[in-house]
Amino acid sequence: MMRHKEFEIPFSGLKQGKHHFEYQIDQTFFDSFQFDEFNDSDIRVDAFLNKINTMMDLEMKAEDWVNLACDLTGEPFNQPISSELELVIKFGEVFNDEDDEILVLPFGEHQFNIAQYIYEMLVLAVPPKRIHPGVADGTLKSKALKKLAELQPKEVKDSKEETDPRWDALKSLLTDKK
Repeated sequence: MMRHKEFEIPFSGLKQGKHHFEYQIDQTFFDSFQFDEFNDSDIRVDAFLNKINTMMDLEMKAEDWVNLACDLTGEPFNQPISSELELVIKFGEVFNDEDDEILVLPFGEHQFNIAQYIYEMLVLAVPPKRIHPGVADGTLKSKALKKLAELQPKEVKDSKEETDPRWDALKSLLTDKK
């Protein structure tokens, strides 16, 4: 995995107050994490850092799209995504990132990297079931959908006409109890 120097936030030189950082995420970002579920991506991430005396608040917002394969058809499509993440940054004796919402940096640290947080926020923003929008509205034409329609079970019109005579004797046992 790459170090992602462009995602380093050097907070020691920043004045107290709010600061804005903007990132444009493309497929090379996910490739560096060896994540291959996305075909392509174009995501804007805005990070707002609020520096206070003893701590910092980081709020990240992401919007745009990722291109993925449909779970039903395998056809690629652009999935819109939107996500937010809030992180509290405190200072302590040792580095600790075990909590999803709190990051503890050692005293004397002057910067931190948010690449891993951006990666996790974006991957979790994608819905677990990825269905092409053309499947729902019926506009998508694909070989997979055609094959699924062929293999779909046929509807039984009248269950009394098409019963198996071997089971009729057993069914009478249920109805003969009185």
